[in-house]
Amino acid sequence: MNAHLVAVDTTAEFGSLALLEGDRILGEVLLYSPEGFGHILFHHLERLLARYSLSLAEIDCFAVASGPGAFTGVRVGLAAVKGLAEATSRPAVAVSNLKALAWFGRARLRATFLDARRGEIYGAVYDHGLELVQPEVVTRFPEWLRSLPETDFEFITTDFSPYRAAVAGTRFEPVPATLAPRALAGAVGLIAERLYREGRASDPAVLDANYVRRSDAELAWRE
Repeated sequence: MNAHLVAVDTTAEFGSLALLEGDRILGEVLLYSPEGFGHILFHHLERLLARYSLSLAEIDCFAVASGPGAFTGVRVGLAAVKGLAEATSRPAVAVSNLKALAWFGRARLRATFLDARRGEIYGAVYDHGLELVQPEVVTRFPEWLRSLPETDFEFITTDFSPYRAAVAGTRFEPVPATLAPRALAGAVGLIAERLYREGRASDPAVLDANYVRRSDAELAWRE
């Protein structure tokens, strides 16, 4: 029997929930909540489970997008999944948002990135097996470009339009740009399902955030 998984992404202004049966996405819900997801997440999850006549007790594994992204949003998703997994005695999986983006690629190498604000991006390079080739970093887009492979890769992000000017007239102009959907929970769930099937899901207590960059509060405290 295929396992049932719930995946949660609350790391950005647009979040999402997904319900999976094995490697098939049964349903995925895009959430929009600029003021945060804590007050709406469980209501939407309840509705999603009810649509497929499932209860939390029938979920075999929980997955969460661990960031990088909005610090509060990352914490909300992690806390929700940890609580659900612990309450039901189920394992959990945390998946980097940059790795989830790589799921949508086709090239041998996949340069994934997200807007980090402050004129910076979160970026990384994954291979076709979704293994990390270049570490996840936060930096300015032109600086990140200089670290990328010479050939045989694609860009993957949710919105490439703000970055087209930076690649115009450079060796990166012909590089294909794949647009991933704003709803990443399905990809998070598919990656987590593979790990769960391989016995690599973990105790929810050990899940951790993937901030890449320290929070403003921590930076201010250190200064």
